[in-house]
Amino acid sequence: MALIALAMGGFAIGTTEFMTMGLLEEIADGIQRTNAETGHLITAYAFGVVIGAPIIVSLGARLPKKGLAIGLILALGLGNAITALASGYLPVMAARFVAGLPHGAYFGVASLLAASLVRPEMRGRAVSSVMLGLSVATVAGVPASTLLGQSLGWRSAYWAVLGIAAAAALMIFVFVPHSPANTGASVRGELSALKQPQVLFAVAAGMVGFGGLFAMYSYIAPIVTKVADLDAGWIAVFTLAFGLGSVVGSWAAGLLADWDVERSVLAGFIATPLVLVAFYFAAAQVVPALVLVFAVGALGSIVAINLQIRLMDAAGEAQMLGAALNHSSLNIANGLGAFFGSVIIQAGHGYRATSLVGVVLATLGLAIFIVGLRYQRRSEPVPVPA
Repeated sequence: MALIALAMGGFAIGTTEFMTMGLLEEIADGIQRTNAETGHLITAYAFGVVIGAPIIVSLGARLPKKGLAIGLILALGLGNAITALASGYLPVMAARFVAGLPHGAYFGVASLLAASLVRPEMRGRAVSSVMLGLSVATVAGVPASTLLGQSLGWRSAYWAVLGIAAAAALMIFVFVPHSPANTGASVRGELSALKQPQVLFAVAAGMVGFGGLFAMYSYIAPIVTKVADLDAGWIAVFTLAFGLGSVVGSWAAGLLADWDVERSVLAGFIATPLVLVAFYFAAAQVVPALVLVFAVGALGSIVAINLQIRLMDAAGEAQMLGAALNHSSLNIANGLGAFFGSVIIQAGHGYRATSLVGVVLATLGLAIFIVGLRYQRRSEPVPVPA
């Protein structure tokens, strides 16, 4: 039940992060802006994640982890309430930025809490269970909130997230064991993780490599309607395939992490460009494209979760910051992938070509991760014969 409570927080975060995309037109009408301008609300949330993760984790390092998790998920709910109450373009954008601030920090502290609840050999499955809440949100929370927002107005969806966040906070309070304050922690100690080469390599690998996924998936709607020449109703089918892939990938990621984190990241990074190349050629064929979108969702979860555990290990005593930094890097990847995808589209290469942009980014992420592993091997002390 403690793991389910922590996953419920991830469900609230996943719902609010992605439902803005589904309600973009309704929000645009409500704040009287174009769809392109309203899309900046998604960017504002991502900026909140990137900025909030290291700052909040560092400042809250001494606090009891259970209390910090409750405070962060309530802050997320408050950010959604402010969004629902805000009127006008800039106030709504500021509210989305505020809502994004606790995102990465929550996953950082929740990952440590989850790992502390199980035996060391089951740590990967515990961390993946928290992330599973985010994946389930793409399958259940986002479609449900989108329908709610379309039926009762876009603000109702953000009020619903407030309710989910409050329920998650109550569950964490009831089911997660008490955790003592870490009186030896400090802001400087947490930020010292940024001096660790393997932390920087892992963040860079996620920031660039995971951008490969978003380069293609950010444009899945026009790929479905213009490349596959399908009705707009098929977009939901493809997003559902991606969400189901994410759920399966989150489950598999825990098992793979408990087997070997480094090899799991390598396998995910190697498989991603291969799947994206296949999608480039199969994008116009419904069944193969659906299978490949499912595979992209699964590989994304496998890489993201194992990178998070890699960061926790590399960060030393600053494990919470390491886990939080993963979500900062993934949100930067979101922006990078969408940006480079738009560049290739504007250059006249079509929506299908975004898959090839993804291939390049995923391959670069793989290269960065391999360089990091080789650097680690060279830095390890050579054992002295007895």
